[in-house]
Amino acid sequence: MKQSSFSHLFPKKNRDQDNLPTKNAKKTVLVIFLLFLILYIQYKPYINIFHTPSTFLEQLFVLYQFIITQTLGIVHEAGHGVCFILPCPEFMMVSMGTLFQWLFPLGIAYYYKREGNLMAFYIGLFILGISMDHTAWYMSTAHEGAILPAHKSFLGVDALHDFYVIFSTLGVLAYESFIVEVTKFVAHLLMIGSVIRMSFEAFAGKDY
Repeated sequence: MKQSSFSHLFPKKNRDQDNLPTKNAKKTVLVIFLLFLILYIQYKPYINIFHTPSTFLEQLFVLYQFIITQTLGIVHEAGHGVCFILPCPEFMMVSMGTLFQWLFPLGIAYYYKREGNLMAFYIGLFILGISMDHTAWYMSTAHEGAILPAHKSFLGVDALHDFYVIFSTLGVLAYESFIVEVTKFVAHLLMIGSVIRMSFEAFAGKDY
């Protein structure tokens, strides 16, 4: 005699879906990153212009900006650090910093895309945009010379300017401005595009 099954009364939950954000969580993330984008464009913090935050939102922005830039800075220096462990040519050594700085948020975005978490995927792309925007500013100072002054260096000491070496080696130092503008364009496209996609996901995506 066939044994009756009551499994249809107790549907199994998809464990993957349990880890995905709800509609309300998505909307909260959207608001946070939309505000961050507006303040980021307004203050352009990578230029290092002194500004004393006067509102709670500005203070919150400075906090998040500090966390993001310090994290990216550490990842950037870790890229260089690889070549202190393994022997690398100078060109590879100076390139590894930016390569790590870009691959870190891109890797996060790729991971969450595979997991089906689109909001986290867009956050990764947004941070990649910030990383590229900071890199564009760094690129724009390549013409100033081979040595990066301590006050512009993440480590606070005089250091070799990555992009002076990269551009000089590739013979494109004269095209610095063009490369900077293209990098900025891609960076802003990623940031704005990510927020737009977040809004679609928050209001039109699935609710888990």
